Amino acid sequence: MSQRRGSSFAGLSVAIVTPFKAGQVDDARLAEQIEYQLAAGTTCIVPVGTTGESPTLTHDEHERVISVTIQTVAGRAKVMAGTGSNSTAEALRLTKRAEKEGADATLQVAPYYNKPTQEGFYQHFRAVAEAVSIPVCVYNIPGRSAANIETETIQRLAEVDGIAMVKEATGRLDACSEILGTTDLTVLSGDDSLTIPMMSVGAEGIVSVVGNVVPADMLAMVSAYAKGDLAAAQQWHHKLFALCRNMLGLATNPIPVKAAMGLIGRDTGELRLPMTPLDAEGMQRLTKTLRDYGLLEASASAV
Repeated sequence: MSQRRGSSFAGLSVAIVTPFKAGQVDDARLAEQIEYQLAAGTTCIVPVGTTGESPTLTHDEHERVISVTIQTVAGRAKVMAGTGSNSTAEALRLTKRAEKEGADATLQVAPYYNKPTQEGFYQHFRAVAEAVSIPVCVYNIPGRSAANIETETIQRLAEVDGIAMVKEATGRLDACSEILGTTDLTVLSGDDSLTIPMMSVGAEGIVSVVGNVVPADMLAMVSAYAKGDLAAAQQWHHKLFALCRNMLGLATNPIPVKAAMGLIGRDTGELRLPMTPLDAEGMQRLTKTLRDYGLLEASASAV
């Protein structure tokens, strides 16, 4: 098969958190976190996804986070703006605005809560793709959106100009294989711990949550596999696996990753309701996980 249509987004994309300070979006801290990602070599910055707490941002905040991200990146990496919605009209509005601001692509989550039929999914994503000129990444995450975009629907969407990628977060390697075997779409892993297994069947990278904490390590793993250094990729996979599972398994994303960033001094850790902080037991387990990985000194406390 010839080069996949979204292959320019291969590598490490990081779904960045949205930092808050006293209840407000902290633009200065956001820019600081983006600079940290750029220094690590992150391929693509993904603002206002689920990790960025998009469900609790106002429309103005959502647009401002995208704008600040694009302005801070200033062409040094790609920006894939999270502009999905369970309202097609709202997704169109956000995506057109992001394109106007200079986003390189759009991440379009499966419409959530209202549970479209497969035809509804198809019509929704097609409407977005036909309304803008930037590539669309279809984000399939049934665990959060309440419905799965079936492979047959993704195959239909692959015939739509502008749909270039799938962020595959079903946790099913078979789904990844089916998409890659029947379309020319680029697949990006939506689960940090499945990155290398998915790349082994043809995925080209990851939209990472753990990359907020250790972007250089995630990039090293992805790059090693892409270069054919399987031994190094496996070594990184096993090192990162414990961090991925033990951190992200503590609570709903982005609760644990924000807590981790707070412990290592890169975020306040502040969340917006209905997201709530880790409890004391969770913080103790997170502290141990970060310490075991080498991100905290032995004397670090969760208090």
